[in-house]
Amino acid sequence: MDEASASDDAASISATILEEEEKHSLHSREFGFWIYLMTDAVIFALLFATYAVLSENSAAGPTSKELFDLSRTAVETGLLLASSLTFGMASIALMNDHKGRVVQWLFVTLLLGFAFLAMELSEFAGMIEKGAGPEVSGFLSAFFTLVGTHGLHVAFGALGIVVMIGQIMVKGLTPPVRSRLMRLGLFWHFLDIVWIGIFSAVYLPGVL
Repeated sequence: MDEASASDDAASISATILEEEEKHSLHSREFGFWIYLMTDAVIFALLFATYAVLSENSAAGPTSKELFDLSRTAVETGLLLASSLTFGMASIALMNDHKGRVVQWLFVTLLLGFAFLAMELSEFAGMIEKGAGPEVSGFLSAFFTLVGTHGLHVAFGALGIVVMIGQIMVKGLTPPVRSRLMRLGLFWHFLDIVWIGIFSAVYLPGVL
């Protein structure tokens, strides 16, 4: 009986140690993620600064007023903001342990993200067809680099959502899965903030 009790105590202590190690590991990853997010913010700040310097350098190519369609950009903005809202709903469902609702809201977020990317790719294709590719002028090079980098981040975010849907369905709402989903949510909301910056600093001044 004493041996069984000792064995149970040892198992309990081992489980507690593993749980503490897992918490420490998750905290370390969250800290590392914040470092990554700050470096990403610096990268976008540099891209914004580059665009600000080159925005008037259209050379002999078309200008922003000839290329930008504000109504189209407003739809893209609406899609991305709506996706941020639906990700927020997924986070609320996560806090309430509603696995099915988390997956549903993530799926809606994914569809909105894909719609945004489709519109952005269509915009790029239309500009290139008009002879306004990134090689034409400094303005277009800076525009394609800034907006394209943001679009690439959205694509990676959408891939992350697909992975998270799979993990939730297979593993459930375990602590590591919760941590990954919360970090992905922060990344997605960060991209919304960057897009608002693009809309305000690139598209609006470009047509006014």
